[in-house]
Amino acid sequence: MKTLRLDIAYEYDFDLYGLVSTVKEHKLAWALNKLLGFRLIKQKDLCYDLVGQDHIIISNYEYLTDYSIVRLLKNKAVGTAPAKDPFLLPEIKEYDYVLQINGPLRQLYPKEFIQRLLRIPLVQYVKQFDPLTLKLKDNLIF
Repeated sequence: MKTLRLDIAYEYDFDLYGLVSTVKEHKLAWALNKLLGFRLIKQKDLCYDLVGQDHIIISNYEYLTDYSIVRLLKNKAVGTAPAKDPFLLPEIKEYDYVLQINGPLRQLYPKEFIQRLLRIPLVQYVKQFDPLTLKLKDNLIF
């Protein structure tokens, strides 16, 4: 029997920022809403079934407009995860949160946007990442 393989090329046309912050996700979402004018709202947690492992559950906040989507994702699994590597993006596990921006809200001047994020007292460090350099970038496709 002949086997066919479906190759899908995803577009990773979004800005991706790693945030270091020790606060709970709802408090960080509130601070981002206040400073940046977002309306990040808690959504259903994301559940990833990993190959060779069990699953991880990731906290998910989302702000939708007609043309843009902003997501605040906790990088580490919520609660006690049975997975041996309980991170959404293990390559950047030193970052507590991932901020993903799709659409026109993407930043034309990322350095200024990073400076705005650093004005939040709850955020210790921010770095922009190129999604194409991450091994598990497919975890960011919804």
